[in-house]
Amino acid sequence: MRVRRQLTSTLGAFALAFAFLSAGTVTATPAAADPCGFYETGSDAYYNHCTSDGSHVVIKVEVALAPDYERCVAPGRTWLGSATRIQGAHYTGRTC
Repeated sequence: MRVRRQLTSTLGAFALAFAFLSAGTVTATPAAADPCGFYETGSDAYYNHCTSDGSHVVIKVEVALAPDYERCVAPGRTWLGSATRIQGAHYTGRTC
């Protein structure tokens, strides 16, 4: 009887630990999918303007072998182009 109780509590502890680890993994994945600011996927470059006030901001886009340019972006994710062409983007400190 004592062995059965120990086995049950040990299995319960593993199940609880697994549930916490699984919950942490699930909540971390969406945040990593669209980080704030400039990020690249395997083939595309994006700028994600994270805001709660609905503001539009000016970003400077750095382009390989071409002039850099400024662009007004709305809240959320904006596609900038191919990841091989776009080298980066950053907030200029201005709204638009």
